[in-house]
Amino acid sequence: MASAIKTFGTTLTTSLSALVAGALTSNPAQDAADLSAIANAIKDDLNVAHPIMPTAWSQANLLYVPNRGILKVLPGDYVAVDSQGWPILVSANSIANAAWTHS
Repeated sequence: MASAIKTFGTTLTTSLSALVAGALTSNPAQDAADLSAIANAIKDDLNVAHPIMPTAWSQANLLYVPNRGILKVLPGDYVAVDSQGWPILVSANSIANAAWTHS
Protein backbone atom coordinates (compact mmCIF):
# COMPACT_ATOMS: atom_id res chain seq x y z
CA MET A 1 0.00 0.00 0.00
CA ALA A 2 1.50 3.32 -1.05
CA SER A 3 1.27 6.39 1.14
CA ALA A 4 0.59 9.83 -0.23
CA ILE A 5 1.57 13.29 0.95
CA LYS A 6 -1.38 15.15 2.42
CA THR A 7 -2.00 18.81 3.15
CA PHE A 8 -2.37 19.75 6.79
CA GLY A 9 -3.36 22.80 8.79
CA THR A 10 -5.77 24.16 11.32
CA THR A 11 -9.29 25.26 10.61
CA LEU A 12 -8.86 28.36 12.77
CA THR A 13 -5.66 30.36 13.04
CA THR A 14 -6.48 31.13 16.66
CA SER A 15 -7.27 27.57 17.75
CA LEU A 16 -3.89 26.89 19.39
CA SER A 17 -2.43 28.20 22.63
CA ALA A 18 1.34 28.60 22.40
CA LEU A 19 4.45 29.81 24.19
CA VAL A 20 7.84 30.71 22.73
CA ALA A 21 10.73 28.84 24.32
CA GLY A 22 13.37 31.10 25.78
CA ALA A 23 11.22 34.23 25.51
CA LEU A 24 11.57 35.13 29.15
CA THR A 25 10.04 38.19 30.71
CA SER A 26 11.38 40.18 33.64
CA ASN A 27 8.97 38.28 35.89
CA PRO A 28 10.20 34.72 36.66
CA ALA A 29 6.93 33.87 38.43
CA GLN A 30 4.97 34.77 35.27
CA ASP A 31 7.38 32.74 33.13
CA ALA A 32 6.83 29.70 35.37
CA ALA A 33 3.06 30.25 35.33
CA ASP A 34 3.00 30.45 31.52
CA LEU A 35 5.09 27.27 31.20
CA SER A 36 2.78 25.51 33.66
CA ALA A 37 -0.31 26.68 31.77
CA ILE A 38 0.93 25.04 28.57
CA ALA A 39 2.09 21.89 30.38
CA ASN A 40 -1.27 21.63 32.17
CA ALA A 41 -3.12 21.80 28.85
CA ILE A 42 -1.32 18.71 27.46
CA LYS A 43 -3.33 15.49 27.80
CA ASP A 44 -2.73 11.77 27.44
CA ASP A 45 -4.53 10.81 24.22
CA LEU A 46 -4.50 7.03 24.81
CA ASN A 47 -6.00 7.04 28.30
CA VAL A 48 -9.81 7.09 28.01
CA ALA A 49 -9.99 9.66 30.85
CA HIS A 50 -7.48 11.91 28.97
CA PRO A 51 -5.69 13.10 32.12
CA ILE A 52 -3.53 16.20 31.92
CA MET A 53 0.26 15.78 31.88
CA PRO A 54 1.39 18.60 34.23
CA THR A 55 5.08 17.85 33.76
CA ALA A 56 4.88 17.61 29.96
CA TRP A 57 7.06 20.69 29.42
CA SER A 58 9.85 21.20 31.90
CA GLN A 59 11.97 24.24 32.67
CA ALA A 60 14.84 22.17 31.26
CA ASN A 61 13.15 22.68 27.85
CA LEU A 62 12.15 19.07 27.41
CA LEU A 63 8.72 18.41 25.92
CA TYR A 64 7.19 15.06 26.81
CA VAL A 65 4.77 13.98 24.09
CA PRO A 66 2.41 11.54 25.82
CA ASN A 67 3.01 7.92 24.80
CA ARG A 68 5.54 9.01 22.13
CA GLY A 69 8.73 10.31 23.73
CA ILE A 70 10.73 13.39 24.62
CA LEU A 71 11.72 16.31 22.39
CA LYS A 72 14.33 18.99 23.08
CA VAL A 73 12.83 22.48 22.77
CA LEU A 74 15.30 25.13 21.59
CA PRO A 75 15.13 28.91 22.10
CA GLY A 76 12.66 30.49 19.67
CA ASP A 77 10.73 27.26 19.11
CA TYR A 78 6.98 27.43 19.68
CA VAL A 79 5.17 24.84 21.77
CA ALA A 80 1.46 24.92 21.06
CA VAL A 81 -1.45 22.86 22.32
CA ASP A 82 -4.59 22.16 20.35
CA SER A 83 -8.10 22.11 21.79
CA GLN A 84 -7.83 18.37 22.52
CA GLY A 85 -4.64 18.77 24.56
CA TRP A 86 -2.16 17.62 21.93
CA PRO A 87 1.29 19.30 21.95
CA ILE A 88 2.77 20.68 18.74
CA LEU A 89 6.42 21.71 18.45
CA VAL A 90 7.33 24.14 15.66
CA SER A 91 10.97 25.08 15.20
CA ALA A 92 12.15 28.69 15.33
CA ASN A 93 13.36 28.32 11.73
CA SER A 94 9.95 27.18 10.55
CA ILE A 95 8.25 30.02 12.44
CA ALA A 96 10.59 32.54 10.79
CA ASN A 97 10.51 31.14 7.27
CA ALA A 98 7.12 29.47 6.75
CA ALA A 99 3.56 30.72 6.65
CA TRP A 100 2.82 30.52 10.39
CA THR A 101 0.54 33.06 12.02
CA HIS A 102 1.26 33.95 15.63
CA SER A 103 1.03 36.81 18.09
